[in-house]
Amino acid sequence: MATHPPGPRAHGLFGSLPLMRRDPIGLLNSSVREFGEVVYFRMAHRRVVVLADPVHVRHVLQDNYTNYSKNTPGFRAIRNFLADGLLTNEGDAWLRQRRIAQPAFHRHRIGGFAKAIAAAAKAACDQWDDSPVPEVNITAEMSRLTLGIIGKTMLSADVTDKADRVGQAVTVALREGNRAITHLVGMPWWVPTARNRRMTDARRTLDRVVYDMIALRRRAGVEREDLLSMLMEARDGDTGRGMSDQQLRDEVMTIFLAGHETTATALSWTWYLLSKYPAAARLLRHELSNVLGGRIPTMDDLPQLVYTERIIKESMRLFPPAWIISRCAIGPDRVGAYDLAPGTIVFVSPFITHRLARLWENPEGFDPERFDPSQAVEPPAFAYFPFGGGPRRCIGDTFAMMEMMLVIATIAQRWRLDLPSGGTVGLAPAITLRPSAPIRMTRHRITGAQITR
Repeated sequence: MATHPPGPRAHGLFGSLPLMRRDPIGLLNSSVREFGEVVYFRMAHRRVVVLADPVHVRHVLQDNYTNYSKNTPGFRAIRNFLADGLLTNEGDAWLRQRRIAQPAFHRHRIGGFAKAIAAAAKAACDQWDDSPVPEVNITAEMSRLTLGIIGKTMLSADVTDKADRVGQAVTVALREGNRAITHLVGMPWWVPTARNRRMTDARRTLDRVVYDMIALRRRAGVEREDLLSMLMEARDGDTGRGMSDQQLRDEVMTIFLAGHETTATALSWTWYLLSKYPAAARLLRHELSNVLGGRIPTMDDLPQLVYTERIIKESMRLFPPAWIISRCAIGPDRVGAYDLAPGTIVFVSPFITHRLARLWENPEGFDPERFDPSQAVEPPAFAYFPFGGGPRRCIGDTFAMMEMMLVIATIAQRWRLDLPSGGTVGLAPAITLRPSAPIRMTRHRITGAQITR
């Protein structure tokens, strides 16, 4: 007979909700350690189950994914900004959008963007060459860089002059969106509270940027090899109609926000880890010196940059930008020994599963070599899922890996980035896993003699 999943005792009316607000990672970590890899929480009126076992993660994201919707507080908060874009849409509408967008992310097409990505990273290095200030806010720099890259490659637009405005708006969106996830009752948008005004201003800022890109492209009437052109040319198979500006806005906004925020966060954590683990940074520089010899990397170089790829994979194991994924059970289901009722909110967390001691040796340590395919023990499927999994796996995963490898390879040849002595950075787990404060680092120019240092 099925039993109720175990979990922490719910105190008071709100149950575990107050602790989830204060320290979600601490709550999930301690609960999985104490109660196992299926944990039940009561958060006020919500039934929440956390699944950490890769078998159960696969069940929700792949094997029985049609029973799990995105009708969750987290996705409702994201939908305030992304509306019905590819990340938030569901059902037949999502499938049509996915089919339209998929060709833009095929490997042969994104390979054509490699030169632009490396050039953008080189331009960032050149700016550092011209700056007399040795300290750099790597969080802001990576956000600015990835925003420029996504603008040029996927939208054929130069948005570098808008980077600061967009960055501030994204920060507001993530902060206020996260608040909406853990609050039971939210004020309607039309109530002019200070928080609603901040959200409205942020959304207007992003809308202006996106609608300007769409209008500029419509006026130009020029087809380009990017996702925006594909979306504008797409026609509904039944009606023959193209996308309205509103539909285009939703898709572009998804690319614009999800496409640069998660990559910027992953890159920031990677630089942080390379500073904390100088031996790995030295091995990286050796590989780059041997393969590239100081030149700008190309798409053809990537298969040889094996240690660079392992560094990025290990960084995303420890600090996955999309650190938690939520779903809502549509109908009843059974997971392991437990029954899940309709309406149950299900959390699967790459952050938690990526650190399970039974799956990963030295799970808290930074060890890129664990991704060496010659390792004797390979973790099971869905033990590692920084891009999600199943049919809703991130459509831009290949593009993101290519982008991160080219950025790391370009910058690490010219600069070593160090944290202040004894410096450490906390976690700010919201919709993405941002650092608790901007990561400030000191940059040091690399010369041939410094590769081994």
